[in-house]
Amino acid sequence: MRLELVQRRAREANCPLAYVNMIGGQDELVFDGDSLVVGADGELLARASQFTDEVLVVDLSLPQRPAVTPAGNVERTVISSEPLEPYEPLPPVIAERLIDAEELYAAIVSGLSDYVNKNGFETVLIGLSGGIDSALTATMAVDALGADRVFGVSMPSKYSSDHSMSDAQDLAERLGIFYLSVPIAPMIDAFHDSIVIDGVAAENLQARVRGMTLMALSNQENHLVLATGNKSELAVGYSTIYGDAVGGFAPLKDLPKTWVWELSRWRNAVSEAMGEVEPIPENSITKPPSAELRPDQLDTDSLPDYDLLDSVLEDYIEGNHSAAELVRDGFDLETVERVLAMVDAAEFKRRQYPPGPKISLKAFGRDRRLPMTNKWREKAPGTQSDYHVSLLTHRSGDPHGPRERSQRNDG
Repeated sequence: MRLELVQRRAREANCPLAYVNMIGGQDELVFDGDSLVVGADGELLARASQFTDEVLVVDLSLPQRPAVTPAGNVERTVISSEPLEPYEPLPPVIAERLIDAEELYAAIVSGLSDYVNKNGFETVLIGLSGGIDSALTATMAVDALGADRVFGVSMPSKYSSDHSMSDAQDLAERLGIFYLSVPIAPMIDAFHDSIVIDGVAAENLQARVRGMTLMALSNQENHLVLATGNKSELAVGYSTIYGDAVGGFAPLKDLPKTWVWELSRWRNAVSEAMGEVEPIPENSITKPPSAELRPDQLDTDSLPDYDLLDSVLEDYIEGNHSAAELVRDGFDLETVERVLAMVDAAEFKRRQYPPGPKISLKAFGRDRRLPMTNKWREKAPGTQSDYHVSLLTHRSGDPHGPRERSQRNDG
């Protein structure tokens, strides 16, 4: 898209054109470099690398014919009128574009690095669950900041599996980061001594105790807490506000779950090719994702399979497809209604989520902004106007209490 735009403008102006771009992050925006020069005919003459600081030098033979300039004054600055001594022009350099996985990974690492460093944070703190999201977040943090600036904390509950605890410790050892284990069962028990809660409220309490623990350590030791949620979870509200949604920055905020797996495999492959230890435990990549807030819990208990979910979300969010269009695209009506209802009901959660690097055309917060108070909901033709869906019975919710939409549980 960028190259095509520059080529079109060069032809319109009838002159060579240089596109110059910075590298690094600014809040949620990420700039990838990729500066380029095209000729008056639109031919690509030189291109700089992505996410790498470098000087791009190009020798141009400027045409004698005048450029087509827009209305207004054009000022010409002459640095020197002395003719140059004859020299051998440098051969043009056209850097290869990064593959998709490498480009996305570099963008997130660049955005994370600059957010942390430009805002004066020395260290970051990550809750390590043994799952893939926290594993990828920690790996990116090490690549962005160095292992000595990354702290990981495991917060097992009575529902945490042995492999989750061992995977979290294995990750920390592979990355060489500081690691702490803080069992949360005593804190949960102390809460239950004061108030009786069960069901979803009890499940969400675990997430909130973890969030409280992370923020307490952040306060005590001046870490920046990194939230580990991904775009798929954020889209459908699969998180607990004031729980796993706490933090100052969310590296995976604009990355779908299927891409979390893709980037994890890619990053491990890079280390393997270099003869290094793969940073992410294979078990974290291959095991079924679970919040582990109740016995034998899996994400698919509350959500469609992530391959299907991300396909629907891509068309609905990135493609602006209506419910009717999604059904015509071949998605099951029940799935469409269920996913769209979850997305629309979770706007209040997205408003309270930490910032994160924008890597798509439709990032939440910047590009896709919808009202939280909105009676209208996207529905496929022929469905009932009072259609309801049981949303995320383990971690979803409405913090305002059980009103009309009683199926939006707190969390």
